[in-house]
Amino acid sequence: MLDILRVTVALLILIHGVYRLAAGLVAPFGLWLDGLGFPFGYGWAMAVTLYELVGPALMLARRWTSLAALGHAFILTLGMILVHLPAGWFVVGGGRNGMEYSVLLIVSLLAIAWAYWPPRRGPG
Repeated sequence: MLDILRVTVALLILIHGVYRLAAGLVAPFGLWLDGLGFPFGYGWAMAVTLYELVGPALMLARRWTSLAALGHAFILTLGMILVHLPAGWFVVGGGRNGMEYSVLLIVSLLAIAWAYWPPRRGPG
């Protein structure tokens, strides 16, 4: 069952990165980051976009799954703080653009990271 969660979350993140790249939205994302005071906004925007392509591919291939999931959880936490938290809790219904979906993805990514963490190999 955990594989279903891993694959679903990986595909959701992958679609996000593919869309941003295909729609030419990396540069506007970079300008937005510049406006927030991030140095090299375009570079950060491209790095996040590439991570949204490579990280899910690693998760789908079950390679470095925990590290990829933790990286995405970090990126989504920043996005939640910068974008969704000011809009409140609800994505739709009781509000708009809130953080409830981000919380669900972050918790899912943390569960995936925990479940796929390399086991300890004992002493010696």
